[in-house]
Amino acid sequence: MTGASQASRTVRCPTCGGPSLYGPDNPSRPFCSARCKNLDFGAWASEAYRVQARPEPQEDDTPEPS
Repeated sequence: MTGASQASRTVRCPTCGGPSLYGPDNPSRPFCSARCKNLDFGAWASEAYRVQARPEPQEDDTPEPS
């Protein structure tokens, strides 16, 4: 790549679904605004979003060595 500015593209904002400029000119990318970025962060901080984890095996679930 050269020193020329990269072409920006428009993507869908993950929070509001509106158009969002995905490029260096948008410091909130991939969000359309700081408001949408903060709403998403607040949802993670309040545990509204969760990543599912595998349950830990119980002691009686482990096979005994033969």
